[in-house]
Amino acid sequence: MAVTSMANSSIRDFRKFNTMNVFQNLGFPVNYLVIAGGGGGGAGSSAGAYASGAGGAGGYRSNVEGENSGGGASAENPLSLGQGTYSVIVGAGGPKGPSDNTAGSNGSLSSFFGITCVGGGGGGGTYLGSPINGRTGGSGGGGGTGSGLVSGTGAAGTSGQGTSGGDGTYSTVGGGGGGAGTAGSSNTAGNGLSSSITGSSVARGGGGGGGWSGGTTPGGTGGGGDEGSDGTVNTGGGGGGIHGGTGARGGNGGSGVVIFSIPSSASVSFSGGVTQTSSTVGANTIYQITATSTTSETVTIS
Repeated sequence: MAVTSMANSSIRDFRKFNTMNVFQNLGFPVNYLVIAGGGGGGAGSSAGAYASGAGGAGGYRSNVEGENSGGGASAENPLSLGQGTYSVIVGAGGPKGPSDNTAGSNGSLSSFFGITCVGGGGGGGTYLGSPINGRTGGSGGGGGTGSGLVSGTGAAGTSGQGTSGGDGTYSTVGGGGGGAGTAGSSNTAGNGLSSSITGSSVARGGGGGGGWSGGTTPGGTGGGGDEGSDGTVNTGGGGGGIHGGTGARGGNGGSGVVIFSIPSSASVSFSGGVTQTSSTVGANTIYQITATSTTSETVTIS
């Protein structure tokens, strides 16, 4: 009887040891969604009413099974993280074109455990601006417009992260910014992608709407800014372009985000410059990092 009791006790202790140490030995399985800051939209023209291009969405990378990364790419490989301290950066959105004729600026990169996304491309400027072409980025910025038949071209996105921006047309229609899911075109913003990493489906990574003489062009689904409006914060949405003359401005790009899911048995802490929230879904804790005050912030797993 004593031998049986001892054997049972040993089995219980062995199982307890394995439960406590399996993740420490093999690493914690981690799902992630990393999105960079969206590009800013271009500005209006000092030479009259011209249409500028919209900003492209920030680069979009995910390893959530059954979902996609940007530009039509499949989910990335599974990731396991052992105990340690890892770098994390949330990229800011790119500023809109600051003065007449100017292009918008690219968004800033986001990164987690070396998984880096490129900021969205700025939208092209107008008429006398340089350049009137969109800027390359995670997703490309849309082209602006010039006088007569001169118009800018949309820029390419980054493979595995986003799509291209649309071309400008004559002086009246700016190119839409590329989205994580679909490319922009003349007068149409690219759409983003949806992810359920937080437990519910949320669209992010939409391109901005290009400038248009005929009305307000909507931004792409997933936080893309409408014509003249900013991209939505923490979606990586591109800023809208604008149709107008002196003083007309597009929108700023939306900031990016880093989201990761890890078993709740892991102890997770952050450096002082990290802004984040957490929630529990099943056996996992979901961390949403919405801002980092420096490029030297960290997350520690133990």
